[in-house]
Amino acid sequence: MQLNSMIARQIVERTMKIIGFSVNVMDEQGLIIGSGDPSRLHQKHEGALLTLAESRVVEINEATSNLLMGVRPGINLPVVFNGKAIGVVGISGDPDKVRSYGELVKMTAELIVEQAALISQMQWDKRHREELLLQLIRESELNDRQLISIAQRLDLDLEQPRVAAVIKLYPHQAESLSLEHLQSMVHMLEHPERDNLVGITSVSRNEIVVLKPISVDNGEWSRKSEQKKVKQLLKRIAEQKAFRAQIAYGGYFPSLKGLAKSYQTAIATLSSGHAEEPVLYFEDHALAVLLSAMPEQDWRTQQLHSLFTTLVDHDARGTLVKTLTAFFEQNCDLVQTCEKLHIHRNTLRYRLQRISEITELDINKLEDKTLLYLSFITWHQKH
Repeated sequence: MQLNSMIARQIVERTMKIIGFSVNVMDEQGLIIGSGDPSRLHQKHEGALLTLAESRVVEINEATSNLLMGVRPGINLPVVFNGKAIGVVGISGDPDKVRSYGELVKMTAELIVEQAALISQMQWDKRHREELLLQLIRESELNDRQLISIAQRLDLDLEQPRVAAVIKLYPHQAESLSLEHLQSMVHMLEHPERDNLVGITSVSRNEIVVLKPISVDNGEWSRKSEQKKVKQLLKRIAEQKAFRAQIAYGGYFPSLKGLAKSYQTAIATLSSGHAEEPVLYFEDHALAVLLSAMPEQDWRTQQLHSLFTTLVDHDARGTLVKTLTAFFEQNCDLVQTCEKLHIHRNTLRYRLQRISEITELDINKLEDKTLLYLSFITWHQKH
C-alpha cells in the first residue's frame, strides 16, 4: 500500500476539521503530497525523511526548522501500515501546542489508509471475480485446476455444483437504466448470497450473469430452495421501484466446462419469447428453446409456421386459437381445459374437431398433435 495524493487529501481534510492546525502528509520519499497550505505541495520535507529513517516521532522547533529544507516548526509522525512506515503525517505549529494532537492525527491517518486498502482489495477481488466468471461462461482455455486455483484465491468454491442465471433489467415507464442500476442489481445478488459469482456481461443489453450454487440429488438440481430465494429477490427488486427484472435459469451440466453450456441455455431461455414470465427455467421451456435455433428462412421452419398460420387465418374471432392455447397449456387434458375456458366438454370437442378440419391434422393422433404443437411454438416465437 502506498500513500497517494487522494488519500493524503482525505487525511488533511478530516484531521484539520478536528484540530484546527495545518496538517501535511508526506510520502515515503519525503515529498509533500497533501497539505493545509497548498503552497507547500510537492516540496521536499527533510523532517519527514528523518522520521522515516529513524521510524520515530520527530519534533521540530523554530531553531531546527531553519536548518532543514522545506520544514516549519511542528511535529512529524510515521504513518504505519502492516508494520511498515509508508509515509509521514505532520502538524505545523509550536511543538508544545500541537504535541497532544499527534497520536490522534496519526491514528486518523492510519485508519484512512486501512480503509483505502480495504476498498482497493474489494475492487481487485470484484474485477477478478468478474474475469473468472467470463472465463467460465466462455469456455476458457484454462484447465479445471487453474480455474479452481484462481477461485480459491478469491475465496470461492468452484467444486460446488452451479447453474447459470441471466438477469435482464427493464426500466419503468419514462425512466432509463444506468450503470448504477446494474450495480445495484449486482449488490442484491451478492448480498447476502456471498457464494454467488456475479458479473455484468452487457451494459448495452442490461444483462447480468450469476453462477449460483445449487443442491444436486441423483444428478438433478433441486429448484425448491432456489425458488424461495428468487421470490425474495423479486420482492427486493419491487421494493426499490427503479426497474423490473426477468430471470432465466440455464440447465445443470456437471463439471466446470458445463457452466458454459448452462449459460448458453440460460441466454436461449431468456430469448425464447416468454416476456410475461418473471422467472424462466430451461427445463420448463426446453422444446421452445431448442426450436428457437431453427433458421427463420429455412423451408422446414416456414412449413411449421404455415400450419398454425392457416388456423389463425380461418379464426376471425380468435376462439379456436384461444382454445388450442389453453389445450396445450393444460397438457392436452380435456377436463382441465374445459375448466380453464369455462366451457362444456362437447363445446371443446367441437372446437378441436374444427381445428383438425382447418389444419388437416388429426389432433387425436400423437404425430399430428406433436406437429401442431411444434407449429404452435414456432409461430408464437415469431409473433
